[in-house]
Amino acid sequence: MLPEDLMLLFLDEETGRVLMDTTSIHNALAGAVLLELVNSGRVAFDADGKTLAVVDPAPLPNEFLQESLSRLTKPMKPQQAVEKLRTHVRDNVMAQLEGRGVLSVEKTKMLGIFPTTSYVIQDPQAVSDLRDAVGNVALGHRAPDDRTGALISLLYAVKALHKVFDGDRREMNARAKEIAAGNWAGVAVKKALEAVQVALMAMMVATTVAATSVSSS
Repeated sequence: MLPEDLMLLFLDEETGRVLMDTTSIHNALAGAVLLELVNSGRVAFDADGKTLAVVDPAPLPNEFLQESLSRLTKPMKPQQAVEKLRTHVRDNVMAQLEGRGVLSVEKTKMLGIFPTTSYVIQDPQAVSDLRDAVGNVALGHRAPDDRTGALISLLYAVKALHKVFDGDRREMNARAKEIAAGNWAGVAVKKALEAVQVALMAMMVATTVAATSVSSS
């Protein structure tokens, strides 16, 4: 699933270290979950094109996605939907990855006092294959498909490409901007992705403004 792939890209494939701040990761993962729900046909835009709503309440086979779907209790704007889906999203995605045997989650205490979580990659080949597939597109060696295009667009929206992949930051961002504007996805997913990108960028700005206000007070 898209959220799982995205989370793996946020981890150093050798050390399991998280490469991005928590807020950006949670926002991006929630955006990926929303895209999965749209792609499943359970969520779609209303006639006004501005709000999303559940259009098919049929149970999803994946418990995590089903629980996420249940949070969208009324029509709402994409940013509101992302905010609804943020709660515990990282823990839930990690549980999915742990269940697949891709990684293990280890709870420890720093200095014997402070609780901390570390991630151990158990299937390095799966992570390496994913990073190669997405990295080749991010660096312009291959054209995007539905999966790689969505992942790069989400990383771009939270300004994470240069932290996830080595390469010239300006060139990668320019490439990602082109990919985000491309026609590699279906109409419904493309529309949802554009809305999610706008929402994530707005949330990034709000977070930055809030942090600046706190530091200057």
